[in-house]
Amino acid sequence: MSKKFFTEKEIAILSRNPYVKSVSSKGITYSEEFKQHFISEYHKGKFPREIFEESGFDVNILGIKRVESSSERWRKSYEQEGVLGLKDSRKESLGRPRVHKLSLEEKNARLEAQINLLKAENELFKKDSYGRKGVEQVKVPASQRYILIRSVIEKYNLKHMVKYLCEVSSVSRSGYYNYFSQKSVEQRKRKDEKDKVAKDLILKAFHFKGRMKGARQIKMTLAGQFQCVFNLKRIRRIMKKYNIFCPIRKANPYRRMMKATQEHRVVPNLLNRWFRQEIPGKVLLTDITYLNYQNGQRAYLSVIKDGSTGQIIAQHLSDRITMELATNTLQKLKKNRNFKKAKDALIHSDQGTHYTHPDFQKLVKQLGFRQSMSRRGNCWDNAPIESFFGHLKDEANIKTCKNLDELRREIDEYTTYYNHHRYQSNLKKMTPVQYRDHLLKAA
Repeated sequence: MSKKFFTEKEIAILSRNPYVKSVSSKGITYSEEFKQHFISEYHKGKFPREIFEESGFDVNILGIKRVESSSERWRKSYEQEGVLGLKDSRKESLGRPRVHKLSLEEKNARLEAQINLLKAENELFKKDSYGRKGVEQVKVPASQRYILIRSVIEKYNLKHMVKYLCEVSSVSRSGYYNYFSQKSVEQRKRKDEKDKVAKDLILKAFHFKGRMKGARQIKMTLAGQFQCVFNLKRIRRIMKKYNIFCPIRKANPYRRMMKATQEHRVVPNLLNRWFRQEIPGKVLLTDITYLNYQNGQRAYLSVIKDGSTGQIIAQHLSDRITMELATNTLQKLKKNRNFKKAKDALIHSDQGTHYTHPDFQKLVKQLGFRQSMSRRGNCWDNAPIESFFGHLKDEANIKTCKNLDELRREIDEYTTYYNHHRYQSNLKKMTPVQYRDHLLKAA
């Protein structure tokens, strides 16, 4: 269940949707017609977010978690019971009466046990996330939950609480008792002993010739140098268990996010390097670069450039590479009074997560642009903006800036110089603004 609560304004907006049966601050009930429509569209290959948006729902109001949970629930119900599974049967259900009514003392004891278990879990989260950058969602394995339950029971001398605490922790009671059985304990000991032997061999391969390696290199080194064949999954499991990490060539977390959400979409390359179409406002190029300045500080610059005139028409600087870096640049383009969008205008970028994100693509459509993307790993497909970044880093006094405000002023000054005073041979020896005016007069 989503933790997002609706405001009065959001309730009024949602109530106007014909697919909404009822809505309150805590939840929303959809009509059976919408559920059937959702299943039909989903089987055609559409994403849940896309179906909700086409049906008039604002996903930012609903929250993406509520959309995902609803779609998953309806799909499971449809697979099990067909169309009948989509019917709201809450009014028909009479409920199941409690066999044993709990006394006030029993309720208090259960609440106290639950609070103590939550405290233990919080302590575990703090230890697990110590030293990490950012906030990460921690998923506690079942074995760790069994240990937490037992430690809470022993610490607070609780009786007859195993079943209740297992329900609270979403683990089975039989699994709890099996985990602490003598047979299971002996099996874990034998496994740990084998893992320690394997760990020593893996570390030898990991540090072989003084160069740290990843799991695949370790596997080949073990076979080639130590005549020992290990399964790749086993190597990775032991490396994870004993915190053995290769510091080079780590997986890109943003690509992992894209695969997890399955909402990021790559669009075709409509531009095909036809940058100079001699129509101002027809071809817009965008990209993000990083700028290193004084005392090892780093900032990120998002820019939109007119491909026909070479003019920089929007830019946004930030010390964080968030989604707003790309969307704020589009908003600044919208506010630029000197910019006039041509017919069938398009905005071209690489396949970065900022540009494949649904929010960015939605804003592009709202502004009336078509969207185009470079081929994967091909910087030449967006060469003019890469050229601008090269000139910026060579000609602007970036490294002397002491803080973000100074850097912002320097970037603004250089952009003004680039647009109004920097002559370019490929623009008939004019500045970008002069060449823009020249094209407008000739049209």
